[in-house]
Amino acid sequence: MNRTDLRRVDFHLLIVFETLMHERSVTRSAEKLFLGQPAISAALSRLRTLFDDPLFVRTGRHMEPTARAEEIFKHLAPALDSISTALSTTSDFDPATSDAVFRIGMSDDVEFALLPALLRQLRLEAPGVVLIIRRANYLLMPELLNAGEISVGVSYVANLPANAKCKPLRRSWPRVLRADDAPDPLTLEAYCTRPHALVSFAGDLDGYVDNTLNAMDRRRHVVLAVPQFNGLGALLADTDIIATVPDYTVEGLTASGRVYANALPFTGPSFDLSMAWRGAQDNDPAERWLRARIEAFIGDTQSLKQID
Repeated sequence: MNRTDLRRVDFHLLIVFETLMHERSVTRSAEKLFLGQPAISAALSRLRTLFDDPLFVRTGRHMEPTARAEEIFKHLAPALDSISTALSTTSDFDPATSDAVFRIGMSDDVEFALLPALLRQLRLEAPGVVLIIRRANYLLMPELLNAGEISVGVSYVANLPANAKCKPLRRSWPRVLRADDAPDPLTLEAYCTRPHALVSFAGDLDGYVDNTLNAMDRRRHVVLAVPQFNGLGALLADTDIIATVPDYTVEGLTASGRVYANALPFTGPSFDLSMAWRGAQDNDPAERWLRARIEAFIGDTQSLKQID
């Protein structure tokens, strides 16, 4: 097909095809594109005619792409990214008048501790914009970015899509939360002996400090795992349970005055909190404005200069 032949192509169909490749379901594709299922089915029929291939074969509740569909998608995805970038760079963005919808992925700790300050600033600068916050840890972030369900995310990140971009925002060291306000930090023995709570999206009973403890031939005893940071301070209050948390969550967790923070009794592992975004929207004026605000209100450049 040459470029003149492109006049015959409805680019709306290509968006439907891309969504079907991600969702593998007519129903979910219709929901994501805010269309009815008959519209998606009709678009798929036209796509099959356009490419002279079934494209998707139903297997149980899912639709599996054919080899031809996989080959088309390999070339189509970067092409659509390039078109999106070309169109984005021609538009202006005025935060004061914009009604843009931003889809942001955040891990629970970031949403709890760092989103409030960012939100207050965005409301001042851009009262008409809409934020959709998706829960996104390092396991969920790659697929959410790849599928276009978020344009930017803030979390500890790993194994990002090849076309994603990433920038460290701050470095975090763990702190210990405890309900008793004894002036002295816990000893290593007391730390390992006391019962522990942790925040775990997946319900795990170990966290990022356990590898360090294991290397010291030490263990801790976790008696409580909760899915989010909100409410953790209240749960620890009036108990002997302690929790090890990222340093940037301490202010929010101790605000009630019922729990206190100390340093770890050993050199704990640090990690970088990073911002990742879709390469296709790297030059989008609205997205660049959003990323600048995220960096300003979530980032901590001084912490990145510190040595573990």
